[in-house]
Amino acid sequence: MLTSTDHILTTHTGSLPRPAGLTRDATDADVAAAVAAVVQRQLAAGLDVINDGEAGKHSYATYVLERLSGFGDEADTPFLGRGRADLADFPGYRDRLAKAQSGAIGVQPVCVGDVRYTGRDQLDAELSHLRAAAAGTAAAVGEVFCTAASPGVIARFMPNRHYADEGSYLQALADAMKEEYDAIAAAGFVLQLDCPDLTVGWNARTGDLRAHRSMVAERLAALDYATRDIPVSQLRLHLCWGNYEGPHNHDIPLADIIDLVLAARPSGVSFEGANPRHEHEWAIFADRALPEDTVLIPGVLDSTTNYIEHPELVAQRIGRYAEVAGRERVIAGTDCGFATFADMEVVDPGIAWAKLAALSEGARLASDRLWKRRLRAGTERSAGRVVVAVDVSVRRVGRPAGLFDVGVGEVTPAVGHPRAGMMQVQQGSS
Repeated sequence: MLTSTDHILTTHTGSLPRPAGLTRDATDADVAAAVAAVVQRQLAAGLDVINDGEAGKHSYATYVLERLSGFGDEADTPFLGRGRADLADFPGYRDRLAKAQSGAIGVQPVCVGDVRYTGRDQLDAELSHLRAAAAGTAAAVGEVFCTAASPGVIARFMPNRHYADEGSYLQALADAMKEEYDAIAAAGFVLQLDCPDLTVGWNARTGDLRAHRSMVAERLAALDYATRDIPVSQLRLHLCWGNYEGPHNHDIPLADIIDLVLAARPSGVSFEGANPRHEHEWAIFADRALPEDTVLIPGVLDSTTNYIEHPELVAQRIGRYAEVAGRERVIAGTDCGFATFADMEVVDPGIAWAKLAALSEGARLASDRLWKRRLRAGTERSAGRVVVAVDVSVRRVGRPAGLFDVGVGEVTPAVGHPRAGMMQVQQGSS
């Protein structure tokens, strides 16, 4: 896995807006063309670590129904009714959300027989499309990742009615999905395991933390077992609290499970860092020693709103993580996917791409500051103001250098930098 050695790398969580006209019955050629288009758009947006946007999958989790045997019937409880204490607090909103999402999520089968991997042809086509799209770009690709459902999230979407207990079910899923995980790694891609199940089921008022941590540990153990033959540097994990705009007032704090997550095999950890219920949690890393090879991939874009984050806000969010974890250990990402289900667009596709461009621009701003690059020289007169581009060399007294603190410092003329921000000086002011 690449690290941010000379600038803050940028990536995203996995699903991206699918090209218009791509339907469930699309031909293999249609999917290949869609993947190529999505790869080109990621590069145009300035992203460093890219994927296929999950263009060939209807859902980030239930796609496995086309690759695993052992599923049938249908779950008794609607998906949104399982373990969402925040939505239970607001039944009117829950019902409105369920109505909007039920068609997109689709049927929810259950496990009714032995689980076996039967989808090698679909997997090989997926990897072939991604490999060809990445190789066919004029621009250099930094790194390519490929997403896959974790054993835990499969169990979350498709409950068990066959195995003796949850542990046996997770073991069977891990055995079956190992073929997919190994193939992705063998293709040379970074494997991302999607694990939103790690946070599900918590109730802030009645939750049993010991029991929840036991559940998390069991699911991470299944993940570690399934990826045992893949180098840890080729693994990243994504966790979130559900990719929906809702109250989230019962979300389990990241601090309550992060030690278990960091102890798992994946060296990259992707998580929500932009939504208003979890943005503050960057601070938990200030007094926590990270494992040697761990890379944080915090979300610095909210994937559930149509606001386009200002690049300066993105840079500030990146800066907080760089300060507590070290700049080389931070890759800027998104809270979750922009199209986790093909038939559900919460964020307008055009806005989603504009948000990703803002992510890249914010990462450039943060990189210029973190690596103390010199800003573009020159002046510009506009609307009665003199705009002067300067290079600000900052030093702080009594504590380590930070990203955005301007205390005791020097202002010196700058030598050209192509991605400079500018300091504006009003005429007649000091």
